[in-house]
Amino acid sequence: MILGYALIFAMGCFSLALLMNLWRIASAPTMADRILAVDTMTVNVIALITLYGAWMGTSILFEVTMLLAMTGFVATVAFAKHILRGSIIE
Repeated sequence: MILGYALIFAMGCFSLALLMNLWRIASAPTMADRILAVDTMTVNVIALITLYGAWMGTSILFEVTMLLAMTGFVATVAFAKHILRGSIIE
């Protein structure tokens, strides 16, 4: 019972963090700041999906979060390479 309340509170906190990241994407002065905000959004979405999976008692969502983490990492590296070199594929 208390664990359920803690999960709901944590999900609310991560949802608020997602909204703050959306604001940062809209108001960031540089592209690097926007990329960091998108990367942080990926981490927050992973946390939300993991908390939801724990709340529902299912383990399939943990595999989804692993795929999302790998995709988010590759996307962040690709964005950073694009900023540094101007192209992703050499």
